[in-house]
Amino acid sequence: MSAYDRFETVEVSTDLLIIGGGMAACGAVVEACHWAKKNGMKVALVDKAAMDRSGAVAMGLSAINQYVGLKDGENTLKNYVDYVRNDLMGITREDQVADIARHVDGSVHLFEKWGLPIWTDKDGKYVHEGRWQLMINGESYKVIVAEAAKNAMNEAGAELFERIFIVEPLMDGNKCVGAVGFSVREEKFYVFKAKAVMCAMGGAVHVFKPRSSGEGLGRAWYPPWNSGSSAYFTMKAGAEMTCQEVRFIPVRFKDAYGPVGAWFLLFKSRATNAEGGEYMVENRPELEKWGEYGKVKPIPANLRNWLGQMDVLDGKGPIYMRTNEAIQNIADKFKDDPKAFKKKMKELENEAWEDFLDMTISQAILWAATDTQPEEKPSEIAAAEPYFIGSHSGASGAWVSGPEDLQTAESKADYFWGYTNMSTAEGLFCAGDASGASSHKFSSGSHAEGRVAGKAAIAYIVDHNDAPNVDDGKVSELKKLILGPMDLIADNKDKTTDPHINPNYIRPKQFMLRLQKMMDEYAGGVSAQFFTSEKLLTRGMELLELLKEDSTKLGAEDLHELMRAWENIHRMWQAEAHVRTMLFREETRWPGYYFRKDIPKIDEENWKVFANCKWDPNSNEWEMIKRKIHSIF
Repeated sequence: MSAYDRFETVEVSTDLLIIGGGMAACGAVVEACHWAKKNGMKVALVDKAAMDRSGAVAMGLSAINQYVGLKDGENTLKNYVDYVRNDLMGITREDQVADIARHVDGSVHLFEKWGLPIWTDKDGKYVHEGRWQLMINGESYKVIVAEAAKNAMNEAGAELFERIFIVEPLMDGNKCVGAVGFSVREEKFYVFKAKAVMCAMGGAVHVFKPRSSGEGLGRAWYPPWNSGSSAYFTMKAGAEMTCQEVRFIPVRFKDAYGPVGAWFLLFKSRATNAEGGEYMVENRPELEKWGEYGKVKPIPANLRNWLGQMDVLDGKGPIYMRTNEAIQNIADKFKDDPKAFKKKMKELENEAWEDFLDMTISQAILWAATDTQPEEKPSEIAAAEPYFIGSHSGASGAWVSGPEDLQTAESKADYFWGYTNMSTAEGLFCAGDASGASSHKFSSGSHAEGRVAGKAAIAYIVDHNDAPNVDDGKVSELKKLILGPMDLIADNKDKTTDPHINPNYIRPKQFMLRLQKMMDEYAGGVSAQFFTSEKLLTRGMELLELLKEDSTKLGAEDLHELMRAWENIHRMWQAEAHVRTMLFREETRWPGYYFRKDIPKIDEENWKVFANCKWDPNSNEWEMIKRKIHSIF
């Protein structure tokens, strides 16, 4: 019996469908359930994993990275917008950034109300890691936020579906009317029909070859299960995408990706090359080449990366975080009191380990395995492989409508089309890593943006309360397509002595390794030192076209492998959008994230614009678009 006939079809009808279970989805469901209950509407949330430990905050965090502090008068919206604009080298949607910034403190206060321990000083004020960051005991951060989301769902009678992988959108012309996918635990195919859909399925990792290899292949800075599903879903819906060339490359403790923020901001540590030189000081003249962005404080993340990379290219690596020096400098304030000194050293040692145990346990394990005592010797840091996210220091995602009240006369025509956070596909809303051009929202801002989008989605349904028009023939076609990899292996696995090597199909892991190799070598990955060029990108595009042809031969032996097959197709689409947009933007704007060797300079005159792209479901053609940058503040 074929998988099509074997799998039960389960239909779910709702008013608002929220796809994802991370911070943005949790924010969306809390807000949406409140307004849905007032309007007699239904909400359903579907997650590939389980909400308690789903999304980028799954393992925990040691800090909340966006807190503006508006009620205390510490900062203004303009302060935060300026910070984000400068860090992204001038490319940002100021309206979206400001909208998130004016709501994010509310989300943080909710987290504390729900039970998240936020550090406070002797005066009861929040302990800041940096200007915008708050220290937390965050190992259960996501569990706490998910509990509140579930409570809101229970009060509103909302439905929660877990362990279901959403593959494709359901469309009625340009309107998104639902989604289809399958259970990763049971032989069930799900059809969700909705009056509006909220996409919050995270960003993408493992598009590029990671630094980790062998049995460590799955280790990455960003969660390895995030496979570009937000980008795929919105692109397949025909939505316009933005900033697809902006990948994020974090500098982290090497190999286990432990966070460096606390060391730089809280412990005031230095990073040096192997010769002891401080690259941020010695390479400072390089900043003059990058115009106004090289003169701002803090220095943009990509330029900080680039100054360190210059030393690596000059043979001065490895790069070290001088943890021992930082701890000693703080403890030295107590050196005249041996008892107080010993106590402070123990306190700092505990904080150093806790920074990892809150969010990156593998780094603590690596320190232990390599006999590293942070108070005694430095530890290596390195630039990671590229990631695609709209929430951290990246900006890739869907092009969405901003809030009407934050528009200028000039920006309204380009930035607003009716409902905040709605994509250019009608009825399809985006938040978190799914929405682009509004970076530096992190976990708290993603939650806040989810709240904004969830409320707007309910408002859209109030105004467009028509039953979704779903083409049953298209649903049947999608079911056959999505389950096809299982039949491909079932029909062909006995034709070779090794089921992993077969001329009739390709296994998901083999497919992923092939994608990673071509992106690494042609699109500026780790082994290429993040350098690329038109010729390399063009060749990479040729290889991606061949990979796309072979994607029809992906096979899956079981439900888990079926999920892996479709995850890799999602990654492939993210890769194509990236390469096409890198080719389109004819300049180098983000050295340290990637460097166009053939066009090595920033071009403010021609390219201080958004580079957008759009795939047409009817023609199967891509359109590349320049969009204006409007200054709101």
